Amino acid sequence: MTATMITDIGLLVTNDPTLGAGQLGELRDAAILIEDGRVAWVGAAAGSDAVGGASAPAAGAEATGSAAAPPQVLSAGGDCVIPGFVDSHTHLVFGGDRSAEFEARMAGQAYEAGGIRSTVEATRQATDAALRARLRGFIDELLAQGTTTVEVKSGYGLSVPDEERLVRLAAEVTDEVTFLGAHVVPAEYRGRADAYVDLVTGPMLAACAPHARWIDVFCETEAFSVEQARRVLTAGIAAGLLARVHANQLGPGDGVRLAVELSAASVDHCTFLSDDDVAALAESDTVATLLPGVEFSTRQPYPDARRLLDAGVTVALASDCNPGSSFTSSMPFCIALAVSEMGMTAAEAVWSATAGGAAALRRTDVGSLRVGARADLVQLAAPSYNYLAYRPGVPLVRRVWKDGELVRQPLP
Repeated sequence: MTATMITDIGLLVTNDPTLGAGQLGELRDAAILIEDGRVAWVGAAAGSDAVGGASAPAAGAEATGSAAAPPQVLSAGGDCVIPGFVDSHTHLVFGGDRSAEFEARMAGQAYEAGGIRSTVEATRQATDAALRARLRGFIDELLAQGTTTVEVKSGYGLSVPDEERLVRLAAEVTDEVTFLGAHVVPAEYRGRADAYVDLVTGPMLAACAPHARWIDVFCETEAFSVEQARRVLTAGIAAGLLARVHANQLGPGDGVRLAVELSAASVDHCTFLSDDDVAALAESDTVATLLPGVEFSTRQPYPDARRLLDAGVTVALASDCNPGSSFTSSMPFCIALAVSEMGMTAAEAVWSATAGGAAALRRTDVGSLRVGARADLVQLAAPSYNYLAYRPGVPLVRRVWKDGELVRQPLP
């Protein structure tokens, strides 16, 4: 693979405070060298007086000691470069359409989790080819908006064969696959939730675990109780999966403390939190993943990110892209909402959408631009990451690199 030197970076966000200023490890007048899909060097651009490292090397051999040929040189033209977004919560494999449900909510109808069942019916009827084509379309859409790492959940099959095919299809596009058989109780098990949990923790888990890295459960009054959620998560952990939890979206509950008890990597939504919930998160390694697209699309109260951050909780931002409650794949949009509605600064929101998402996935190779990290970068058509909140809705992603390969660039 040809080495690439990106120079003339007006502002580089590394997410490594040892490399630059503040939480984001910011470097001005910077450059970055990519070799073999990884970050090989980070520092000041040639001729720059910037603090943060030696001047940019002229060739890959000088940076790494290898016999590599001089790198291809690309100018960022003074733009801001940030790590690729890490979207740690999506539901991208589904059939059907729920735009009428969205329209009804905008007219005043309250959001209810039961709408998931309509997507289940449409997904079961869809062919593998149709689901695969739609999924790959979403992945292209994510890349175009700067998302280079994405988690994908099942949860719209809710039968053994359908859940198995959803995680299998998801595994074609990402290593971060989550088995969410415990999304809601399907219609055929209405009134028999415990029997459905038996299915999820038995034959369904056995069929899905080979394709997944994660186990998840929707721990809410309208979905699964904390006792049922514990059964699902402990069975998944016993099968070798890592835990994550949907909780405290629709109202207060014990889901957050269950996630902490079981050392889940993240607990997602966190809209209704008690002081005890916040304290438990602050004393744990469990990330609070906030999904502002949901509140935008359902007109529910936004989570209080400021409260969590001030308590020392690690916060991630994710899109929760799904057909019912948050049909957006735009992490820049979620950043803008987090700043305008959730009390976050632009720096905190960018960190949460990159390094925070990586923490929610227990990844150290993405979400930052330190030496050895995957070369997943986004060049913004702006001098600062602040523009992601300052100019909401404007397409600011100019170039995207994924594993060192340029996967999006401006049209001629």
